[in-house]
Amino acid sequence: MANNNNIHIPELSLVVLMGASSSGKSTFARKHFKPTEIISSDQCRALVSDNENSQEASTDAFDVARFIAGKRLKAGLLTVIDATNVQESARKDWIRLAREYHVLPVAIVINMPEKLCVQRHETRPDRDFGKHVIPQQISQLRRSVRHLKLEGFRNIIELRTPEEVDAIEAIIRDPLYNNKKEEHGPFDIIGDVHGCYDELVELILELGYQHTEGIYSHPAGRKLVFVGDLVDRGPKTPEVLDLVMTNVKAGTAFCVPGNHDAKLVKWLKGKDVTIAHGLQESIDQLNKKTPAFREDVKQFLDGLISHYVFDGGNLVVAHAGLREEMHGRGSGAVRDFCMYGETTGEIDEFGLPVRYNWAAEYKGKAMVVYGHTPVPEPQWLNRTIDIDTGCVFGGKLTALRYPEKELMSVPSQREYAVSKRPLHKKEGQLSLQQQHDDVLDIADVTGKHIVETSYGHKITIKEENAITALEVMSRFAINPKWLIYLPPTMSPSETSKLDDYLEYPTEAFEYYRSVGVEKVVCEEKHMGSRAVVIVGRDENAIKQTFGIENEGIGTVYTRTGRHYFTDKKTEQDFLLEVNDALEKSGFYDRFQTSWVCLDTELMPWSAKAQSLLETQYGSVGAAAKQSLHSAVAALQQATTRNEAVFSLLQQYKLKQQQTTQFIEAYCRYCWPVHRLTDYKLAPFHILATEGKTWVDQSHEWHMENIQLICEEAPAVLLSTPYKIVDLNNEASIQDATNWWLSLTAKGGEGMVVKPFDYIHTNKKGLVQPAIKIRGQEYLRIIYGPEYTTPENLNRLKSRGLSTKRSLALREFALGVEGLERFIKKEPLRRVHECVFGVLALESEPVDPRL
Repeated sequence: MANNNNIHIPELSLVVLMGASSSGKSTFARKHFKPTEIISSDQCRALVSDNENSQEASTDAFDVARFIAGKRLKAGLLTVIDATNVQESARKDWIRLAREYHVLPVAIVINMPEKLCVQRHETRPDRDFGKHVIPQQISQLRRSVRHLKLEGFRNIIELRTPEEVDAIEAIIRDPLYNNKKEEHGPFDIIGDVHGCYDELVELILELGYQHTEGIYSHPAGRKLVFVGDLVDRGPKTPEVLDLVMTNVKAGTAFCVPGNHDAKLVKWLKGKDVTIAHGLQESIDQLNKKTPAFREDVKQFLDGLISHYVFDGGNLVVAHAGLREEMHGRGSGAVRDFCMYGETTGEIDEFGLPVRYNWAAEYKGKAMVVYGHTPVPEPQWLNRTIDIDTGCVFGGKLTALRYPEKELMSVPSQREYAVSKRPLHKKEGQLSLQQQHDDVLDIADVTGKHIVETSYGHKITIKEENAITALEVMSRFAINPKWLIYLPPTMSPSETSKLDDYLEYPTEAFEYYRSVGVEKVVCEEKHMGSRAVVIVGRDENAIKQTFGIENEGIGTVYTRTGRHYFTDKKTEQDFLLEVNDALEKSGFYDRFQTSWVCLDTELMPWSAKAQSLLETQYGSVGAAAKQSLHSAVAALQQATTRNEAVFSLLQQYKLKQQQTTQFIEAYCRYCWPVHRLTDYKLAPFHILATEGKTWVDQSHEWHMENIQLICEEAPAVLLSTPYKIVDLNNEASIQDATNWWLSLTAKGGEGMVVKPFDYIHTNKKGLVQPAIKIRGQEYLRIIYGPEYTTPENLNRLKSRGLSTKRSLALREFALGVEGLERFIKKEPLRRVHECVFGVLALESEPVDPRL
């Protein structure tokens, strides 16, 4: 509508300009809308024919216009149609499109005098059509203006003179009533009340609200949100209505309508309704109240908004739920879905309509909280949750705390009504989400896609990398329900400035100091295989948490998602040892969990890399040892006849020595495995437990808590030695450097330097979560026996680390994100988006020796 020289339209709408040729529609559009918002029929004609006046191209042009408009409306963008639109048949398509995308159609009619339009037309040589066209268009427009509302236009603005057009200063885009994105909470969302006033008051007080003169306020500024169905069946419907109305008016609560509320409104308006499903109880109770109270109830319920979008679009509350494409939209179809859901047309064995399970296909980013259908227990399914737990049927009244995602309930004081569909929980049954996650959609991981993470922003997974990851995961990976995390790669330090070293601690310390880290943790680096260990207190804990049955108390898998142990019995026996240590150390009780996910190193290296040793390291070592032994012997004999051969002999003796060092280097990490105690597991991160990741704790905290576990099973668990280093203290740095020298002199691989905090960020974002500094002899395994010769070492010092470091940061961010999504009970496809991303990034072209 036009008001005070401004026009008000809904923020999300399809604006249809109407007017005869030369009425000034395009000029008006350019003045008040962004160029990207305007879809011009003339421009579309030009796109398909190179001639914006070609009437023969009109059909194709309008196909293009409808396509573009549809894409914009799907994305939630206001769209303006700049065409004559004087015929009802032309406008029908736009009404149909608005309904398809659940947006409000707005008509802006530029109804100029015929004489003015003709005069303007004569000044436009680019417009060549008969004199009868403009009078005909004006006649068609004026005949149809009075019927626009019947056609479906909800907002109609008509401008009849140039002065009225010029007087319009601005077009104000009013937020839709359901747009509460600026309300960030926190909220307490309460399920269907159905007149259960006493339980409602008890629950609100349990939630920490304080009561003053009918208003419930929370000291932390929380607000109540009601999912509707306040009325019917229960004993105190008027009291419930009074409480909700008072608090909504006071601004301490929000409420959306339920189907029972809508039916009561019809009765209050005197319409003919069927008295059933508890409506009679509401009628009897309200008839005892004053006419003024009943009028207030009618006005309040009739004015409720179909659904609300809160917290920047992250939370949607609707009585019966809402599909993603309807979020924040306004139409009759949206309102009906919000209150009634969607039925299949079938009737179940209880005589009730079978509802279409929209939540099973939901893939939206927003959390959707709803009620409508009573359930024994609230269960998450694809970021949606039904919190109607049938209080009026003798169940309980439930609230969801947002953003905490915590559930709080109070039991019903008695069964006020009998439910046709029994309310009972089947013991031992997998959750809805776990049942739904039995089938994963390949489309979720194929092709190029972008993963949003909390710490690494948006990470792009290329299509070619996704194909490689899919091959690995589909052919070799363990049960996908186990795969909640894959460890990231780790970058080495910059090359050392010292002549004899490729890597040295100094560069790692300098890097962290340069990015603002003042304290680091240095951990001994074990030469084994990176392994993720998941272990539960018992098989039931695994079933409840992961939805996995008959696979034991846990699993051990590699950083590419494959089974570490090829023998299931060995794996489970090993996990029993770990589980026993967790029990004895009091871990489960201390962490209030029945399961844990650990990041570990599992030794010996030979247990998993036997084929690599035999086909690569062993064969190289044996061949070099044999051939060099013969070569040295021959050269020694030759020196007796020709002293010039002596320098060549020295070169081959050096090669022989380097080969011996190479063999000794990899043999240090190999030993036979005949029993469980031949394995050594060195955990270094407590990744996740029930409802919690532990990335907010320091590495020192991780080491201390892991040590308590390791002390209970020293035969299989190895506590990792570590040092805390103050980067502002040269003595502390030197002590850590000396420790590294001592470790590597004994044949150790080296150490890993990490920021003291598990996650450290600065203005540029994440800093490297870990840097490895490997010893001289260990690097011989990586770069070959002769890497320490000056010419080779100098060449290797020119290696570039930017790609490796970028990869390490991206994989780390994905790993943490996947864990966070898992403990928040998000769908497995959301967790796998991150896990799969790590695996895909591993196929990026990076020097594998880094």
